[in-house]
Amino acid sequence: MPTTLTDVIRVAHELWPLDGAESWDAPGLVSGDGAAPVRRIVLAVDAVADTVDEAIELGADLLIAHHPLLLRGVTSVAEDRYKGSLLRRLIKADCALLTAHTNADVVMDGVSDVIAQRLGLTDAVAITSNLRDPRVGIGRAGTVQEPTTLGRLARTLAELLPATAGGVRVSGDYDAVVNTVSLCGGAGDSLLAQPAVLGSDVYITSDLRHHPASEAREQAKLNGRGPALIDVSHWASEWLWLDSAARQLRVVLPGVEIIVSELNTDPWDFVVTQ
Repeated sequence: MPTTLTDVIRVAHELWPLDGAESWDAPGLVSGDGAAPVRRIVLAVDAVADTVDEAIELGADLLIAHHPLLLRGVTSVAEDRYKGSLLRRLIKADCALLTAHTNADVVMDGVSDVIAQRLGLTDAVAITSNLRDPRVGIGRAGTVQEPTTLGRLARTLAELLPATAGGVRVSGDYDAVVNTVSLCGGAGDSLLAQPAVLGSDVYITSDLRHHPASEAREQAKLNGRGPALIDVSHWASEWLWLDSAARQLRVVLPGVEIIVSELNTDPWDFVVTQ
């Protein structure tokens, strides 16, 4: 019996349960026939023109994207709008689209957990966890295996993450000692006031806006303690998860080819420094 899209959806929702998603999120099947066979899957962070083209060119039956294509209200999928155009191309090519967003953020081996693992954090727990398992929830906080400095940690991240125009931005003393790290893959400035973040030596996340970042650093200076900040590319911070997701899928879907897209879908192309 060939693996069907329904089979893949069942597996995906076992790995990344929908009840773990935030209330505002919209993960799950976007387009596709549940009875259709699935022989090849492409994994990507974003469903954009480049990754849709790649999936179609590779003959994929399914594109699994981290970010939902239809997260906010859509009143038209006309083909002169990019979302409608992407859906039309996927449907015409018989390539389904499935998304796993915050439901893939919170789990063990999820987006933030993978970063914590790659940094070698010990005793890592979620920044905001559920009552059943402190390891399940948004973000991670833990201890480095050996004390390091903020500068060395930033360089480690630059080597660990795929290169992007924005690079790695840091607010803090280059030589400050780092023992404890909190982090959130993707946009995480909403967690700046969380106890696990405030109690860490550094907080790593993406999309830090001017005012939340400035206020957090000013408060830390006033208190004489508080985290330094490291801001990395949103896409890059979540791209690491794709390899973990692919390994999990290969175990439970041995007859399906799983391909990780290596296309850089960070929206920024270059930076000009003064």
